[in-house]
Amino acid sequence: MEASKAIELGRTALGIEFGSTRIKAVLVDEDNTPIASGSHDWENRHIGNIWSYSLEDIHEGLRDTYASLAKDVKEKYGLTLTTLGAIGFSAMMHGYMVFDKNDRLLVPFRTWRNNTAAYAGERLTELFGYHIPARWSIAHLYQAILDGEEHVKDIVFQTTLEGYVHWMLTGKKVIGIGEASGMFPVDPRTKQYDPVMLRKFNELVKGKVPFRVEDILPEILLAGEDAGRLTPEGAKFLDPTGNLKPGIPLCPPEGDAGTGMVATNSVKKRTGNVSAGTSVFAMIVLEKELSKPYPEIDLVTTPVGDLVGMVHCNNCTSDLNGWVNLFGEFAELAGVEIPKWKLYDMLYFASEEGDKDCGGLLPYNYVSNENITHVEHGRPLFVRKADSRFNLANFMRSHLYSAFGTLKVGCDIMLKEEGVKLDRITGHGGLFKTERVGQSYLAAAINAPVTVMKTAGEGGAWGMAVLANYMIRKTKDESLEDYLENRVFAGQEGVTLAPDPADVAGFEAFAERYVAGLPIVREAVQSLK
Repeated sequence: MEASKAIELGRTALGIEFGSTRIKAVLVDEDNTPIASGSHDWENRHIGNIWSYSLEDIHEGLRDTYASLAKDVKEKYGLTLTTLGAIGFSAMMHGYMVFDKNDRLLVPFRTWRNNTAAYAGERLTELFGYHIPARWSIAHLYQAILDGEEHVKDIVFQTTLEGYVHWMLTGKKVIGIGEASGMFPVDPRTKQYDPVMLRKFNELVKGKVPFRVEDILPEILLAGEDAGRLTPEGAKFLDPTGNLKPGIPLCPPEGDAGTGMVATNSVKKRTGNVSAGTSVFAMIVLEKELSKPYPEIDLVTTPVGDLVGMVHCNNCTSDLNGWVNLFGEFAELAGVEIPKWKLYDMLYFASEEGDKDCGGLLPYNYVSNENITHVEHGRPLFVRKADSRFNLANFMRSHLYSAFGTLKVGCDIMLKEEGVKLDRITGHGGLFKTERVGQSYLAAAINAPVTVMKTAGEGGAWGMAVLANYMIRKTKDESLEDYLENRVFAGQEGVTLAPDPADVAGFEAFAERYVAGLPIVREAVQSLK
């Protein structure tokens, strides 16, 4: 009854996140409790050496996700969704979307997964003295300039996927600061694009482009600030049935890194989170700047602009999912029907019987390139010696370890070399859906306690809904940190696992083998063109 009343009166918040394989919508009430959801499955396409989603994919996916949510509301509560308290959009981070004066997309959307701007990122890193990853928007822009791409002269606006969706529905060219910090470096003191680096970039490209970079980037907004309202055209686009009314307020659009921090209550200093799905990344809110730039660590911000050390790896569960699907095919061949969730549970739990160091087995889950370990193209591999202990438990354990293999390389720099302190780290994403297993292996990888909340399965879409609610429900001086601590996560159940010393030692042995074997993958890239 309470949920029905909240829906009828518009006392709700909606978060929609465009993930790599699924677009998800989560509707929450005033207490941030999920009351309805919707989703749409999609996949990127590898066209002309570029990972992309077409505008048609984006538009169709958005509308289908909203329709799925509206259907869920109708089936659960018998109500037609007509209004909402607030809306927020999130998406996979950064990438490259550029538009001309007629709002026309100039080239297909280049996602975070592309490594085509690696050279530009390296040159900008040297220029700025600040690490610029290949997936950052400014690296893509500079690479396009270096390559003499014809479209560059026509650019009047550059944004990200969630920035585009927000603009399409509100007419506002804005972006949340967490995502902005992955478009172009942000000064955490002023909460704006770094002026020194802006000047350096403009001098670098002077005479090559007809614009200043600050003039084509979206306006930065902090969590809780007003980011516009749903226009009549936007309402009709989102809900072609015409049931949804315009005028609904929208919060600043954020990347999946920012929503992951919110969804795990990890916006306070000395806290962090690990998101493990198609990609895997760790975010640790820093007490101070690192001693020097590291190519393995990105410096971004929380949704309110505090400095974050981020280790982002392009590959996590895709290869693992492929093996689980293969075992599912075998089960079908044997005439056994096993639900997908049960198949994952069976195989993950079986891994716990394996040797702590995976018995000498060595998989690499590189479906696409991996910047941290300098692998230029995807070449998933499984390697073992003749005397390795090859059994199902070790096989599954090694693939689950591999999902965190590259992440450990980056995290060790912050935790071991820089001495970054962690009070708590929270895991979320698909890898943690099976109770205990992925959580305990992550604890072993980083040698720190890992907490998984009951809301972890809702992920970034829920985090985005929380940000939407924060905008309309915060008190005058209530910080996001306090809002999360006192009004969202107070009393929430979570499970914390401390690292088992034997698992830590086993993962360290696996990690040594993993790093030593990297030349095998690089050779595969060269040999298998």
